Amino acid sequence: MGQVIIEFLSSTGIASITIQQAIMIIVSCFLLYLAIGKGFEPLLLVPIAFGMLLVNLPLANIMGKPETLLHFQEITNMDQAASAQQGTFSVYMETVMPGGLMYYLGQGVKLGIFPPLIFLGVGAMTDFGPLIANPKSLLLGAAAQFGIFFTFFGAIALGFSAQEAASTAIIGGADGPTAIFLTSQLAPHLLGPIAVAAYSYMALVPVIQPPIMKALTTKQEREIVMSQLRVVTKKEKIIFPIIVTIIVTLILPPAGTLVGMLMLGNLFKECGVTERLSKTATNELINIVTILLGVSVGATANAAEFLQLKTIQITILGILAFGVGTASGVILAKVLNKFTKDPINPLIGSAGVSAVPMAARVSNTVGKEANPANFLLMHAMGPNVAGVIGSAVAAGVMLSLFK
Repeated sequence: MGQVIIEFLSSTGIASITIQQAIMIIVSCFLLYLAIGKGFEPLLLVPIAFGMLLVNLPLANIMGKPETLLHFQEITNMDQAASAQQGTFSVYMETVMPGGLMYYLGQGVKLGIFPPLIFLGVGAMTDFGPLIANPKSLLLGAAAQFGIFFTFFGAIALGFSAQEAASTAIIGGADGPTAIFLTSQLAPHLLGPIAVAAYSYMALVPVIQPPIMKALTTKQEREIVMSQLRVVTKKEKIIFPIIVTIIVTLILPPAGTLVGMLMLGNLFKECGVTERLSKTATNELINIVTILLGVSVGATANAAEFLQLKTIQITILGILAFGVGTASGVILAKVLNKFTKDPINPLIGSAGVSAVPMAARVSNTVGKEANPANFLLMHAMGPNVAGVIGSAVAAGVMLSLFK
């Protein structure tokens, strides 16, 4: 009886767990606490953290690859052999053990399927009206992407390869799906730490951005009241996604996947004849893909690949990218004020990072602290949605250069 008990215990995960796996289980539980207890990006952080938990439980084979055998079978019918041009043997592969669930779900990330589908849903939920009404917002969204390119060179200085540096720097765009898409193409071995860093910083927008915004602006600048935006016509909203898709894809083909799906979703919303498709993209589709994407990405964060010095470096570089992007948008808004007739509240420049709509809300909140009668939300949404386009374009640039 005692031998049976010993054999049973030795076959359990308890006997096989390593210190590194135990640490990762604690990390995943902490992330679940942040998501559930503190409300930090729960829709994404819960599946990511739980995927991380699953992959670090020993012997579960969650990410196991399928095992196959290669068979050689002699062809006795020589006429068939000649017609098949295979000689006297046929070769076929037999799967003797299927892979783990997360291995198969992870193909949606590896093959670049899930992030564009997320963009489809985001596009269907996005109103580009503030950007169309105030085209200068596009410049602010572009300026916020400076953090990406600044951090790229910082990562190179630390010894990262160009592909790893590009994947790390994209965290500065504050766009989780874009970060996952680019990393899956350039540095899939860093997918876990980059995804966790990207979504953690997106959740911490209300904490990270205000000190930077206040440090770079005076109280007088924060009190600036902007004039009301013009009304954007339905025709403009329909034409916009079509024109953006054509221009961006012609100039930067690798960005066509993300930008194209973003604009297709927006066209569903604005054209007025695809209501069912728009509702599906904004509800069922994006919810299903969010679950699959989050769990799959979390399952890449196994102890062997996550607990490295590079993970700490990625965390530091990620916050640097995010901070520089925030600062760049604010500074450009201050510069534009010297050349434009209608004053721009520099706070809306910080919304150029692609954390929609959280970054716009932060701009509005900081503006109301300085002037309770100041309402910057719609003005900040212009740079905010421009940042979504900007981060996708930045990813396209990186893919063009380093894939």
